[in-house]
Amino acid sequence: MTVSGQVDTITQLNDTLATNFFKLHTVERNGISLPEVNIKGVTIIGQPSTARKFPFNRYQRLVYNLKKVYPYALVVRARLGAINEELKNIPDEKDRKKYLRQSEKDIFGEYEDDVRDMTITQGKLLIKLVDRETLNTSYELIRQYRGNFSAAFWQGIARIFGTDLKAEYDPYGEDAVIEIILHELESGNL
Repeated sequence: MTVSGQVDTITQLNDTLATNFFKLHTVERNGISLPEVNIKGVTIIGQPSTARKFPFNRYQRLVYNLKKVYPYALVVRARLGAINEELKNIPDEKDRKKYLRQSEKDIFGEYEDDVRDMTITQGKLLIKLVDRETLNTSYELIRQYRGNFSAAFWQGIARIFGTDLKAEYDPYGEDAVIEIILHELESGNL
C-alpha cells in the first residue's frame, strides 16, 4: 500500500560489477596461489623547481622535434640490422667494403635531403636516438664501418656545429623527459 507522496522503496537491485574490471591471474609462489595484475612501468623524475613556471613551449617544441626525428632513428636501427645480417654472408673483405660503400650510397641518396633539412637541435636529438636504438654511439658506428680517420673527421665536423657524436643516451638522467615522450609516442598517445 502506497500513500500519495510516498516513494516505493522496493527497487530492483542492479548488478554491482563495474563496467570496466580486470581479471586477476593467479601465480603460485612458495606453494601459495596469489592474485597478480600486470601494470605498466612508471618513470619517476625529480620534482622541478617551483621558482619558474613549467616551460610548456620548450616541451611542445621537443615533442615536435621528436616526432620528426624518431622515425629516422628507427630506420637506422632497421637498416643497421639488415646490413649486419648481410655482412655475415659475405666472407671476402673486399666484397664487404664494396657492399658497405653501395649501402651508404643508397642510404645517402634516399635520406640526404631530409637530414640536411634538419635543424641542429634535431640533429643532436637524432644522435642521441641512434644511441638509444642501436646501443652504439654515432661515433662508434662510423668507426666500425668507415674507420678511425673517418670517425675523427666527422666528430670534428660535429664539434664545429656544437654537438658530439660520442653523446650517449641517458634515459634516467638528462634524457628522462625524452624517454617519457618516446613512450607516449610509441603507445600512440601523442
